[in-house]
Amino acid sequence: MKIDYHNKMFKASENSDNGEVSDKTLFQYYQEGQLLRGSYEGGNIAKGELLGKVLANGQLQFYYHHILIDGQLQAGYCESKPEIMPNGRIKLYESWQWFSGDGTRGHSTLEEVEKTL
Repeated sequence: MKIDYHNKMFKASENSDNGEVSDKTLFQYYQEGQLLRGSYEGGNIAKGELLGKVLANGQLQFYYHHILIDGQLQAGYCESKPEIMPNGRIKLYESWQWFSGDGTRGHSTLEEVEKTL
């Protein structure tokens, strides 16, 4: 499934209790060929970045790191499986693991949102 993630914005609709992303966190994705990069902030996250790749089937693999508003640094790895919703927007089912802190795993769901200026 070919999906273009370039210049798409996402918000979390679900997250595990050990996650730090909330519905106040906004993600901005950019894609150049197979390369995926992004930035995110909001809620408890002061600033975050991700870097990874888009697989031929539209799935994502990336590393992420962010700094919390209290100054803590966090990092981890994520794999996302896309679904195209009836409205044409992208929904991402994420499985992730912390490299920092306790090293636990979790799941989250992101949904594409309208880009606002």
